Amino acid sequence: MNTLFAPVRFGDLELANRIVMAPMTRSRAGSDHVPTAVMVDYYAQRASAGLIVAEGTSPSADGIGYCRTPGIYNDEQIQAWRQVTEAVHARGGRIVLQLMHCGRVAARANKPAGSRSVAPSSVAANAKLFTDTEGMADTDLPHALTLDEIAEVIGDYRQAALNARAAGFDGVELHGTSGYLPMQFIATNSNQREDRYGGPLENRIRFTLEVLEAMAGAIGAGRVGLRLCPGNPYNDVDDLNPQATLEALLAGIDGLGLAYLHIMRSPVPGLDAFAIARQGFSGALIVNDGFDGDSAARQLEAGAADAVSFARHYIANPDLVERLREGQALARFDRHTLYSPGPAGYSDYPSRALESVLE
Repeated sequence: MNTLFAPVRFGDLELANRIVMAPMTRSRAGSDHVPTAVMVDYYAQRASAGLIVAEGTSPSADGIGYCRTPGIYNDEQIQAWRQVTEAVHARGGRIVLQLMHCGRVAARANKPAGSRSVAPSSVAANAKLFTDTEGMADTDLPHALTLDEIAEVIGDYRQAALNARAAGFDGVELHGTSGYLPMQFIATNSNQREDRYGGPLENRIRFTLEVLEAMAGAIGAGRVGLRLCPGNPYNDVDDLNPQATLEALLAGIDGLGLAYLHIMRSPVPGLDAFAIARQGFSGALIVNDGFDGDSAARQLEAGAADAVSFARHYIANPDLVERLREGQALARFDRHTLYSPGPAGYSDYPSRALESVLE
């Protein structure tokens, strides 16, 4: 596993090893979408990762979709996130913030007062969301963005990247999958526009590329990453040709100088997203989904990726790097506490060293 623990540089990001903590929504922010003290503990505990990609965070009030998810669009949020980044940096870690605009994947009960749910077209997602006040709720019928409003949303992403740097993050990652706003522009069932953001594929990927260009222009391309999962139908998006979409996106981003591409295994049979990304993207590649220590090491040794990200294993194993290095057993997480408020099932999983003391 030597390669897994070797340092590497992605753009302007220096990683101590090639083990990445994938972004995971855990719903521990306050009702005002401000990060909480328990989030400081959670991320600091996992600072030995080569890179932490912090959970999907909204670039604007309009971008909020779920309950208790954080934002990065006001001073209070920036100050609270700074406590997280300082705690991670104090332990020698590196951390970037994933920017996630939910678009039409939103329920009114979860959104801040005065905000809207927006999308490329006024087509509701066929999905239900949990709310703390009303239980399961239908998604909102979104407002269709005008051209001027699209420019404003791109500006929100740009400002969010600047806010993330002000909060001490080492960079940002654009969430480009899971049915959120960038994917809503790409999918033909959610994008029924007839202007330069709709219709042909080159128009439907335009929003994603313009967001990346805006963020790169604000904080430097070497601090910007992109996450994709070709063909992922989550949150009611339908991409009729995910391979063509992936290839078009790769062609669009390859000259931007991004820090990395973070790509998930495709759920589409026969679509090898990792191989296509390796061939079509000349920058650093992080792969995700279903890896353990041995399979991750083999992926790196084969030259098929530059780093591997872990999600599930990081829930119950804050010291995942140390456990993998020493060949220790991995703890299992409790599904019942994935999204519940408070430290239980979040920041109370012990390291192996602490387990040994308690045994």
